[in-house]
Amino acid sequence: MPKKRCTFCALDAILLCALATALGLFLWRVHLRFDYAWNWAAVPQFLLRHDPETGWMPNVLLRGLFTTIRLSIWSTALALLVGILAGLAGASHSLFLRLLARTYVETMRNLPPLVLVFIFYFFIYALLAPLTGLEAALRNASQWPPWLVTLLTFLCDEPARLPGFISGVITLAVYEGAYIAEIVRGGIASVDRGQWEAASSLGLGRFSQLRLVILPQALKVIIPPLAGQFISTIKDSAIVSVISIPELTFQGLELMAATNLTFEVWITITCLYLALTLGCAVLARRLERRLRWRF
Repeated sequence: MPKKRCTFCALDAILLCALATALGLFLWRVHLRFDYAWNWAAVPQFLLRHDPETGWMPNVLLRGLFTTIRLSIWSTALALLVGILAGLAGASHSLFLRLLARTYVETMRNLPPLVLVFIFYFFIYALLAPLTGLEAALRNASQWPPWLVTLLTFLCDEPARLPGFISGVITLAVYEGAYIAEIVRGGIASVDRGQWEAASSLGLGRFSQLRLVILPQALKVIIPPLAGQFISTIKDSAIVSVISIPELTFQGLELMAATNLTFEVWITITCLYLALTLGCAVLARRLERRLRWRF
């Protein structure tokens, strides 16, 4: 399919000029309204710091960004597991499984995520951690071998902050899993009914029909919105700052309180979030194009 040529016409130039004028007026009004002494020179030190022994190291904002990325990756991985199981249950023949999946999806989608964060952190985690032995293991973290502490810090967070990190991951996974379940169920439902009948006529059982015939076709519909759901998880991860997980928004709140550089800090955080989500969006678009060629 030939690519469309991009042309730049007079209307585009007029719109660009109007946009630049509006931006200039906005910045001028900000300058008049706030009479603010900008201090952008202070921002780089919050991104990187120089250690005489180890060289350049990430400082609070970059450490917060890395925690956001780790939180999003673990949450999405767990949400995929929850969402696929719930999606398959929602598309099954069993009325009980369909009701179970529908109850889960509707409950999660109709609760504020902030409420879920508090429920999981103060109730469910506090209930399950002693039963699973996790609480005792974290209490003895000082006896862990150094390599294990380093590995856990790299993959998740420091042992002292693991309870909050685990609660945040589970909360985001359960919340995002409800949306992934709908994506999976919708992808399966998009496959024509005749495909089920054709697979059945070959003598395949329900599981084999799903695995060999339906899911390969449904993936074309499922994968692009899944990439969008990962971007949504990155944005939703900001809400776990209320339980003191040192992700990007939490670090911004702490930094703003300590330095009073409100505008510089939040504009920098906005740019970091945009760089992360727009980068993921570009990758998702490329993945979607590649899948369009393959299927």
